[in-house]
Amino acid sequence: MTHFKSTVSKTHSHNDATMCFLQRATCLVEGRGQETNDARDLFSVAEAEMVNRGSSHYRASLTSRFLPRKASPYAITLYIISLFAFSVFIFLFNTRNILEEDEQKPNFSGEFQSTQIPEEQLWDAPFSYGLQSCIKPTAKYKAAHGSDRYITVRSNGGLNQMRTGISDMVAVARIMNATLVVPQLDKRSFWKDSSTFSDIFDELHFIESLKRDVRIVKELPKNLEAVPRARKHFTSWSGVGYYEEMKQLWKEYQVIHVAKSDSRLVNNNLPLDIQRLRCRALYHALRFSPPIESLGKKLVERLRTRGGRYIALHLRYEKDMLAFTGCTYGLTDAESEELRIMRETTNHWKVKEINSREQRIGGFCPLTPKEVGIFLRALGYPPSTLIYIAAGEIYGGNTRLSELMSYFPNIIFKEEIATKEELEAFTGHASQSAALDYIISIESDVFVPSYSGNMTRTVEGHRRYLGHRKTINPDRKGLVKIFDKLETGQLKEGSSFSSLVRQMHENRQGAPRKRKGPMQGIKGRARFRTEESFYENPYPECICTSKGRSE
Repeated sequence: MTHFKSTVSKTHSHNDATMCFLQRATCLVEGRGQETNDARDLFSVAEAEMVNRGSSHYRASLTSRFLPRKASPYAITLYIISLFAFSVFIFLFNTRNILEEDEQKPNFSGEFQSTQIPEEQLWDAPFSYGLQSCIKPTAKYKAAHGSDRYITVRSNGGLNQMRTGISDMVAVARIMNATLVVPQLDKRSFWKDSSTFSDIFDELHFIESLKRDVRIVKELPKNLEAVPRARKHFTSWSGVGYYEEMKQLWKEYQVIHVAKSDSRLVNNNLPLDIQRLRCRALYHALRFSPPIESLGKKLVERLRTRGGRYIALHLRYEKDMLAFTGCTYGLTDAESEELRIMRETTNHWKVKEINSREQRIGGFCPLTPKEVGIFLRALGYPPSTLIYIAAGEIYGGNTRLSELMSYFPNIIFKEEIATKEELEAFTGHASQSAALDYIISIESDVFVPSYSGNMTRTVEGHRRYLGHRKTINPDRKGLVKIFDKLETGQLKEGSSFSSLVRQMHENRQGAPRKRKGPMQGIKGRARFRTEESFYENPYPECICTSKGRSE
């Protein structure tokens, strides 16, 4: 549009100059026959200004046709009219070419002019104040001894829910002085992944790296397989005192089976050594299996060769998440109905009727692909930015993705950087595929989640642990307000809009801060659910200054 306005302005200035020449020439002709030759000279200048794109031969023929050697007033008038008509033709011709050029350019939503942001502001990690990871046990920590009491576990949920749950159970086994049997993984979740523990994790490394903390075995001893077990649903958000009480079960049972592993430990007010054990379990012991680790590193290298720096976008615009949250903004009636049926027929989802509008206004919905595009562009990222999509199948497919690609065409999935042969082993194993996304997200220059789910929280915490790598967490509630104003025309994209979005997110980029406690006004056990997850921000227990590393 800027190019168009500039060209139009130039065309008008040429026309104005030409008309000045023409008016002066007309005055010379009227009643001033002696000055006809001067008029002819002025017409020649005007003609040169107006027909600067034409050939010299054409200009000569036009002059000889309409301006004879001894021009009469009638000839002069006819010549003026001809030149004016020709100027209109040139103007329309130029305008048509400009419009055609604009139509052929990629659509980045019109007149938005992105403010140039220094690259270090876009890509560099926030200042870390000298903080580093610290997981070394304190001086009073004692090595684990063998135990003839066993805990078996069924880990529930998707990949990251299982990972944090397993880390919790390592700590629980330590508190209860028990031997932990390698957990069984959830095969009944939404993805119905049949993967075993050793398919996803390096089982030997898991056992060996934690041997000083907890004794871990691959399976129960044969003589205990048939003995009665205490089947427990340990209470969520429980502290050391609760598990000290659970030790009473050892008086009657030699094996305790835990039905669920997620959120079995409270986030805060645990002994320092227990908190650091959770970090050692999650960030070091639960290493992915060699095939996953190997391919994950290859994919990161291939991304680097394509663009150097890249954003990992966890685009949680997937069918299960939209159905679970009841978010239907921008969907068709048929799609909204499909999600409603899915929510009603999923037994373990407690809330069946949800007001989609209230969810969105409250910031409880994933950003749409289009909203993500507007958000990233407002932050100052150029259209050429390489963006890796760390997600499953996007609901709505290419129709929804095209809304993001109109802002950032350089979108890439793992299927585009890995061969069919490399991905063949991961087909039908969503958790293994998610592990590849996790590795790529951890290693990215910038991580951006569109929703705060289990993967988002775990990746953010891991990136904090690794040195507070840049993680931009969108303020969904605040963004929805200004997105709605964009839609109604109360706001327009531009430098002022970009400044507003950047200001909203100055303190949401992964800089060091202490973990948030419970929300004010919430009492009882419900307050634990409002605390920030330990695995989302393990500071201060697992992140400290060099002085605190020797604790």
